[in-house]
Amino acid sequence: MRGRHAEREAVDRLLAHAQAGRSGVLVVRGEAGIGKTALLRHARDAASGFRVVHAVGVEAESGFAFAGLHQLCAPVLEHLGALPEPQQSALAVGLGRRSGDRPDPFLVGLATLGLLAEAADERPLLCVVDDAQWLDTVSLQMLAFVARRVHADPLALVFGLRDPARDSETGALLADLPVLDVGGLPDDDARSVLTAAVHEPLDAGVRDRIVAEARGNPLALLELAQHAGPTELAGGFGLPDAVTVPEGIEESFRRRIAVLPEPTQLMLLVAAAEPFGDVEFFRRACDHLGLGVDDAEPAQAAGLLELGTRVQFPHPLARSAVYGAAAAADRRRAHGAIAASIDARTDPDRHTWHQAQAVLGTDEAIAAELQLAAGRARARGGPAAAALFLERSAALSPDPATRARRTLDAAYAKHQAGASDAAVQLLAAATRGTLDEAGRARAELLRAQVAFHTTRGSDVPGKLLDAAKLLGPFDAALSRETALHAIEAAMLVGRFGQGGGVTEVAEAARTAPPPATPPRPLDLLLDGLVTHFVAGYPQSVPALRRAVESCGDTPAPADEDGFGRQWLFCHTALGLWDAAAARALGTDFVRHARERGALTTLPFALNFLATVLVQDGELSRVAELIDESDTIAGATRSAPIPHGRLLLAAWRGDHAEATELHRTSVDDATRRGEGTAITIADYALAVLHNGLDDHDTALEAAERVRDSGEMVHAAMALPELVEAAVRASRPERVASAVEDLGVQARATGAPWARGLHARSRALTTDGPDAEALFRESVEDLSRAGTTAHLARTRLLYGEWLRREGRRRDAREQLRTAHELLSAMGAEGFAARAADELRATGDQPRMRSAQPSDALTVQELRIARLVATGATSKEAGAQLFLSPRTIDAHLRSVFRKLGVTSRRQLRDLHLA
Repeated sequence: MRGRHAEREAVDRLLAHAQAGRSGVLVVRGEAGIGKTALLRHARDAASGFRVVHAVGVEAESGFAFAGLHQLCAPVLEHLGALPEPQQSALAVGLGRRSGDRPDPFLVGLATLGLLAEAADERPLLCVVDDAQWLDTVSLQMLAFVARRVHADPLALVFGLRDPARDSETGALLADLPVLDVGGLPDDDARSVLTAAVHEPLDAGVRDRIVAEARGNPLALLELAQHAGPTELAGGFGLPDAVTVPEGIEESFRRRIAVLPEPTQLMLLVAAAEPFGDVEFFRRACDHLGLGVDDAEPAQAAGLLELGTRVQFPHPLARSAVYGAAAAADRRRAHGAIAASIDARTDPDRHTWHQAQAVLGTDEAIAAELQLAAGRARARGGPAAAALFLERSAALSPDPATRARRTLDAAYAKHQAGASDAAVQLLAAATRGTLDEAGRARAELLRAQVAFHTTRGSDVPGKLLDAAKLLGPFDAALSRETALHAIEAAMLVGRFGQGGGVTEVAEAARTAPPPATPPRPLDLLLDGLVTHFVAGYPQSVPALRRAVESCGDTPAPADEDGFGRQWLFCHTALGLWDAAAARALGTDFVRHARERGALTTLPFALNFLATVLVQDGELSRVAELIDESDTIAGATRSAPIPHGRLLLAAWRGDHAEATELHRTSVDDATRRGEGTAITIADYALAVLHNGLDDHDTALEAAERVRDSGEMVHAAMALPELVEAAVRASRPERVASAVEDLGVQARATGAPWARGLHARSRALTTDGPDAEALFRESVEDLSRAGTTAHLARTRLLYGEWLRREGRRRDAREQLRTAHELLSAMGAEGFAARAADELRATGDQPRMRSAQPSDALTVQELRIARLVATGATSKEAGAQLFLSPRTIDAHLRSVFRKLGVTSRRQLRDLHLA
């Protein structure tokens, strides 16, 4: 701790804040040997009154899903019963304590947050995670998620992390968390450390050379000083060359290991190969090799091994030096002894893994056991671990065809784990092997799926179609799913598509195998979309309607692919102008994603529901949904989805925010090759400029959207185009848009489409016919519940009445429009209504202040939930916050609203 005053203060501040109920996080970052572990030890020693739990990342364990999380959570699992049942189940399955469906990793993260918060409620809790760069990916993702969600609990998390330049993935997962960079000691402190370590006079030149070589690294100073011989210390000969400090330290450990007796080296190897550190288990493994307690003494005397309550190395570099220096045959002996010491009934995966490491050559029996272990790992939500088992299984497979199939399975697992580059490498190895025709079809499907997730290129739909065609003879259901995926990919690519775009893809998808009887909802959706893009909108409505109705009757999907299909059903409901179905499906989409803790999918669900609620004029609720979506995206380190926020800014008439969001959305979508994202952004731009009376700009944007041919927004832009063209005195642009809208209104009979078609016709008609059409539009949009469009219709009707010289009638429509638009926060359109009212000689009424105006978006979300009777624990489960954090926000809500109880909050009618 010499020279670490500032670092100690940072740790002490973190603990003081946690003890006062203000959660905190600190990532202690630096190179190997720099003193991170010493600072973490200081944190444990200084945590008076805290309960301390810890985990240590070990390189050999980095492929075992949830291994790090198990270390941290095991001591506090007595609080598991206090969690909501879905979280209890997810964490128990993830940790292997019970069987069940594969949990969403982020639901496990929510459960971890809840578990640690419950433990901290008993007394302050310090969580220490050393060598985080070697934690398994799932555990690190979950702990990073927890670190971003803690707020008002007596809880501190401290991570020790090797310089992320050596592990960019780990660095990215912990990015944006508070960092304490630990650098080298100043020269004066380094000299003091060196002088204290060497108990004899030290030549000044040698001292300065050691200080320079160590570059302020405390462990390097000690290693160079303590393990150089007297001759070197006296004369300055034989010191290491200028290599990196960690390499120099590891080489120092290797030199110390090499002089130990062979039995001692083998004992060290057992300790390095099995990182749990359980003393009794270690002794059992050593007994299998004929090693006794006496064999450990040389390692202990050399400071290379500690045998106390746990088996420990003085530093992780010592462990890696032991394992790296060992001969392959000795490694196999060590792993074999470890496997023989593990009860295969209670820990089958670890037993099988060590058995596999003990094999020279191939072994089908163990390869088959590894395949079973991969299935168990996948069921727990660990695709990275599954890939690890499958890779080794393939390597041990004596049959070439079986080896190729298992390699392909490993590639799929790598892709599911998000390791696309590794998936591609394994895929190449699999296709070089002996795959049968079904395997080659699956290989092409994976190649297309990787391309979809990594490039979204214009060639992806074609690749998916090729895979669907190959899969047809072997798996008709998967072939149809892949054809549907191809259409979805073509819809996303949009204007960037090759050849005939989505129409060409849909035409090719007609060759998909016939569906089973009865057809699944996705079978109905595939047939409906093919009809839509090949034969036209009217012909597709019956099939698409059956697909949407069937989706509402089926159970919620249990996997990410299923959630993706649910988005497509929601999108189709909008394409049918079925506001009620879109609202119901969107609400279910969000609910199912929340219940399963599917935080990678939930932002998409929230943004879709926000898109629907914009049409209903519920802009305040939309803002809450988007805020939640952005919060989750930040916590899960994914990019925010801009569509909902852009549409909200457009309806609010916020020119600056909407314009900037449009620019960034178009730039990002162009880079990714996603034409539909550009179409959605342009649709929002048309709404914005119609609200701001800039109808020429609105017309340009709306025409771009119509010309895109996109299934939903190209149609939704038609009334925007008509309004903009009429107001911009461009009648030649109107007729075809009105007719296209009429085709859809007649085909669906939906009140929403009929209302917008009647309004569009009214804008191009004069006299009594125009008034009748405005009234028809008001009636239809009232039935549809699309309040935002109803308010705009009343605005347009009032404007028409004023221009007809009917001021009194105009005031009635304009007052209603202004009140509706002001209440929902559509400021651009409300300003238009206000100007029109003034032109009639009336004055618009100012919107009265609402109790909720003083609250932040997150506070309003919490207040609404609590007002409906939700407890703090229930609200926390929905918003991914601890109950204490909910209570902290509630105190702010009570203060701002001038209430003192939840009952009074309910009386304010915020929900």
